[in-house]
Amino acid sequence: MRCPECARQRTRVSTGPASFGRSNAAPATYTLIALNVIAFVAELAGGGNFSSEGSSVVNDFATFAPSIADGEWYRTVTGGFLHAGPLHLLLNMFALYILGTLLEPMIGTPRFLAIYAASLLAGSLGVVLLEPDAQSVGASGAVFGLFAAAFVISRGRRMEQVASQLGFILLLNFAFTFGIPGISIGAHLFGAAGGALCALLVIAGDRGAFGRRRVIAEVGSIVLLAVLAAALAVALA
Repeated sequence: MRCPECARQRTRVSTGPASFGRSNAAPATYTLIALNVIAFVAELAGGGNFSSEGSSVVNDFATFAPSIADGEWYRTVTGGFLHAGPLHLLLNMFALYILGTLLEPMIGTPRFLAIYAASLLAGSLGVVLLEPDAQSVGASGAVFGLFAAAFVISRGRRMEQVASQLGFILLLNFAFTFGIPGISIGAHLFGAAGGALCALLVIAGDRGAFGRRRVIAEVGSIVLLAVLAAALAVALA
């Protein structure tokens, strides 16, 4: 039995772990995967021979502090869509698929895209600060940001089982980051930090900090973080 007032109410439903694998729920995730694959094909066309070595595309578009300092600011973005080889691409795209099909339906496409962009640019800032003499490629800065964002949002929304699993995987990936040579520590650390900061804004919105227009306020705040990260990367290169 329900009273007429209750019957007229519409309850918002947040989609949680059941969102895994829903092909119609994560359009931005699939678009980003496609863009990364297209970029890798362009690397091969530029002479990459299934690796980033010798590819003119990597030389022209990888995240590289000296080139950014010379005015090639777009490298802060383009480096996040290039990869060092098919295995590098496969691992990052698998992680993006898993995280994207979990997180994008949970928070919506605008927030998801904003967090991805902010994490990618924060990762580029980390490369500029911690590895200024190295060329860096890969979506892992953005992926680590999604990991951290999914963990923070899951904790904030009391999805403790999901949060504990994500936290364990994130720690394991950090162990690989510090234990395996050739991995960009700056991109992973700063990407994760950027994603976590963005997620805190989403949780603040959940708790009423941004009022009725919370989506616009959250996305706008996250975009400002992304712009700040990009500006710092260019200024400090």
